Amino acid sequence: MAQGSNFVDYVKVCCRSGHGGAGSAHLHRDKFTAKGGPDGGDGGRGGHIILKGSTNHWTLLHLKYRKHIIAADGERGGSALRSGATGKDEILEVPLGTIAKNAETGEVLFEITEDGETKILTEGGKGGLGNWHFKTPTQQTPRYSQPGIPGKEEWMILELKVLADVGLVGFPNAGKSTLLSVVSAAKPEIADYPFTTIVPNLGIVSYRDNKSFVMADIPGIIEGASEGKGLGYRFLRHIERNSVLLFMVPADTDRTIAEEYDILLRELTAYNPELVDKPRLLAITKSDMLDDELEEQMKAQVPQDIPYLFISSVSGKNIQQLKDAIYKQIVG
Repeated sequence: MAQGSNFVDYVKVCCRSGHGGAGSAHLHRDKFTAKGGPDGGDGGRGGHIILKGSTNHWTLLHLKYRKHIIAADGERGGSALRSGATGKDEILEVPLGTIAKNAETGEVLFEITEDGETKILTEGGKGGLGNWHFKTPTQQTPRYSQPGIPGKEEWMILELKVLADVGLVGFPNAGKSTLLSVVSAAKPEIADYPFTTIVPNLGIVSYRDNKSFVMADIPGIIEGASEGKGLGYRFLRHIERNSVLLFMVPADTDRTIAEEYDILLRELTAYNPELVDKPRLLAITKSDMLDDELEEQMKAQVPQDIPYLFISSVSGKNIQQLKDAIYKQIVG
């Protein structure tokens, strides 16, 4: 099965938290007490729906077909000041980098970034107070209690933004998947047609002295992606989470290197101007087909405001130097 069919980075779910249990209006009675005071316990809280970060998940696939998430109701309060049981929480494990949004308003509620981190997505209803809370000097035996507060039902969007140290930015066929397969153990699908990569591929790149960093090959960008054409926003939102952007332009591009780089940069800027502030590197790929003279000529086409390297994933040309440059950018 292709990796792409297993990668889900967006789900919309209906969350229904538990109702709070009603408080009890019980009056104490036993064989020695005919008219005792109030001893009704509080109702239990309704179950929350909770998100929990987990490094065991890297996609939202396990939630794709769970359209309705329902937490349990709290139980009624009992006699002798016994509180009702709390409704069981519904805990959803999600990959790190998951953002929760309200589907109606689009408001971003929070983000899960650490393993084991928990946040309440939809809060359960509070339990009602038992009648003993309402006892006063003038009202010794209140015969009423509070009902529980109903739970909430709301549609939520969970959206995954891939967490990686370096994101590969380039048009289809720029050689991103090939580079990833060479520098890491990742095995992305590689073929000679546009949009081979339709989901992010993550690879851990081993570096000197047992260090490593995470590289993400992200779906190929096209002109107009920031306006939602092609894969559009689905691709661009993953770039937001990378600390270094590696722009990749093939040596056999129909445009000049500067023109292709400018188009890629323009797309990113149109989507989110803050992306321009990220550290950037430029790799001119497929340069094993260039002789020294042609490479010197092409250097005149390279933008002057960005560090660059001519590389080849096939021959290994400058791959170690590229790793050095990336790592230097990551550690600042």
